[in-house]
Amino acid sequence: MQNTIANTNTYDDSRKKILIVDDEPSIQDLLVFNLEKEGYKTITASDGEEGVAVALSQNPDLILLDVMLPKADGLTVCKRIRQTLSKTPIIMLSAKGEEIDKILGLEIGADDYMTKPFSIRELIARVKANLRKVEQNEQDLASSMLRENKIVVGDLKLDLDKFEVEVRGQKVTDLTRREFEVLRYLAQKPGQVVTREDLLEKVWGYEYYGDIRTVDVTIRRIREKIEKNTANPKILITKRGVGYYIESK
Repeated sequence: MQNTIANTNTYDDSRKKILIVDDEPSIQDLLVFNLEKEGYKTITASDGEEGVAVALSQNPDLILLDVMLPKADGLTVCKRIRQTLSKTPIIMLSAKGEEIDKILGLEIGADDYMTKPFSIRELIARVKANLRKVEQNEQDLASSMLRENKIVVGDLKLDLDKFEVEVRGQKVTDLTRREFEVLRYLAQKPGQVVTREDLLEKVWGYEYYGDIRTVDVTIRRIREKIEKNTANPKILITKRGVGYYIESK
């Protein structure tokens, strides 16, 4: 962890390249102006098919992806991009505020979800948080090559080098990157209750922004993949009114 802290002092995410996939010219122009003012490079696409093509050819550092797009909707685009770019942060943008849209976006591999209209200040904060989280993960992975890097808590086993999870000896193959990060953070504190706010800060990277419902949605998706009975979880437990923890017994 000390190596990670030292390395982040030289990290400058302003050189990063961001892909904006949105069919509204006014939204594109707004995002391009504000992101470039922050020092980022920007590229744009105006429909789903173009978004996939540009993402795969340009390999951006982060993608801002509208849900409602011509030719291919944002959820389809996200799923297709994830088949090749597994670690690139994707922030979904949508005029919809329904919980089901957020669940679907997170389930197919999006890292974050913002509802229009949104604050530019908050969007920039989330862009920075997601980019820095990728950098932190890369540094953690590099330093982990020097040590045994597995966590075993009860029926749960995490291999941090391979990004693999086993439950009762069975591999869980459909966890998203964010879901793995949540499990890793909780498993490093077995039996210790972690608040939603702490998870937002430590896993998503938000100090002042972020919807805690994002945490609840992600926890729900994880349970569907690791628990025998989601109504009576035995591994990922809720401490009502406080947060979540991994059962250590």
